[in-house]
Amino acid sequence: MTHRSGFIAIIGRPNVGKSTLLNAILGQKIAAVSPRPQTTRKRQLGILTLENAQLIFVDTPGIHNAKHKLGEFLNAEAEEALAGVDLILWLVDVSTPPTEEDKNISILLHGVSARTPRMLVLNKIDLVQPDELSTREKEYAQLIFAHGGVPAAEDGGSSIKKNKASMVKISAARRLGVGELIEALIQAVPEREPEYPEEQITDLYEKEIAGDLIRESCLIKLRDEVPHGMAVRIDEFKERENGMAYIAATIFVERESQKGIVIGDGGKMLKTIGSAARKEIEEMGGRKVYLELRVKVSKDWRNDPNMLKQLGYGKKK
Repeated sequence: MTHRSGFIAIIGRPNVGKSTLLNAILGQKIAAVSPRPQTTRKRQLGILTLENAQLIFVDTPGIHNAKHKLGEFLNAEAEEALAGVDLILWLVDVSTPPTEEDKNISILLHGVSARTPRMLVLNKIDLVQPDELSTREKEYAQLIFAHGGVPAAEDGGSSIKKNKASMVKISAARRLGVGELIEALIQAVPEREPEYPEEQITDLYEKEIAGDLIRESCLIKLRDEVPHGMAVRIDEFKERENGMAYIAATIFVERESQKGIVIGDGGKMLKTIGSAARKEIEEMGGRKVYLELRVKVSKDWRNDPNMLKQLGYGKKK
């Protein structure tokens, strides 16, 4: 039986559903998800192993107009993921017209080797009417051919096949079309033996994922003025003799006023954040967790190279 295997970079602007799609494909949660943009801050592999194929997804931060050194790191993480992959999956949100960030991604894609196939995946189809979906389909299909001397698609995407690209429509949140997408991806990657053991589903350690799940809890529970100025550092991650894991983590914010919001009246908000995060971490690891959180202020940490390095967002070379 023929076996296929390949690396697939998932790119797109912030909040189009990249991590939601990865979790849906794998059938379990390995990536943090929230309604806030830039939830994903580092590249992460998601590995789907089937009887006849292994699909290795590279989840990336959303590509956006960077306003600080952290933003530059996020963009570099996403752009570097395009090198050496077998397929580029460009995920777009069809509930809105193409944005300036989508157009910038189009330009970026046409700087990538033409030998790398790409797939345009239209997400959130459940949020648009059929006639609107048809319009969005044409708009995004035109974008994928808008630069680099490749003719624009005026036919709603039928010319995509002639240019080493394809198009799939899905709703990642509702898992609509995800099975069809997986089948299309299997056909798009080369014939090759598996790269990873069957039981491996990601390249990140539980400690790193736990940090993301704590930050996810913060993003969901807190007000708009806090999330982007917040980071999480795991200070301790220990297995105890009773089978329980002990985790101590620090939540960093940029202003003293933000610290008060995270802690809340009498510590209520911090307890709420910790309770939600602990539940997610326990579900991921399959065991009880004792989670201890504290909050610190680190002014303008998003522009501080030393803090960025300490938090794992070191400058790319």
